[in-house]
Formats: sequence, C-alpha cells, structure tokens
Amino acid sequence: MKKGIHPESYRPVVFKDMSNGDVFLSQSTCNTKETIEFEGETYPLVKLEISNTSHPFYTGKSTMIDTAGRIDKFKSRYGDRSKK
Repeated sequence: MKKGIHPESYRPVVFKDMSNGDVFLSQSTCNTKETIEFEGETYPLVKLEISNTSHPFYTGKSTMIDTAGRIDKFKSRYGDRSKK
C-alpha cells in the first residue's frame, strides 16, 4: 500500500439509523458536531437515513415504493417529453 494516502484521524463514532433508532459503534473519520452517550461513554454521532438494520435487502421485507406518483408528479411539472 502507498504511504500517506490513508487518514490518521480514525476514532470511535456512533452511527444512528434514524428510520428505526438502531445505534452501533464503529471507527470513522466523519466530522460531526453532535455527540451521544453510548454504553457509558460520550462519542461523536453520525445520523444515517438507512442502514443494514432497516434496508429491505438485508431485512427481507420489501416495501411498496410510490413510483407511479413520482412519475406523474414529474410529468405534470415538466411535461411528457417522451412524445416527439
């Protein structure tokens, strides 16, 4: 491996999945101003929209996505450009 290309500032960081509230501790270089108390210690907090505990691929639960509503909203806003 090349020397000097990897960051030196790895530190313990708590990641929180905002969709289900799951938290886990890992090492990261992410910058954050928020902190959280986890297992009796205070760590920097990084909020995630989705993680392996809430993603349908990992949980096996598929959810219905409103793609038709999104497509209709796009067409009403920008017009149907598929017609030439």
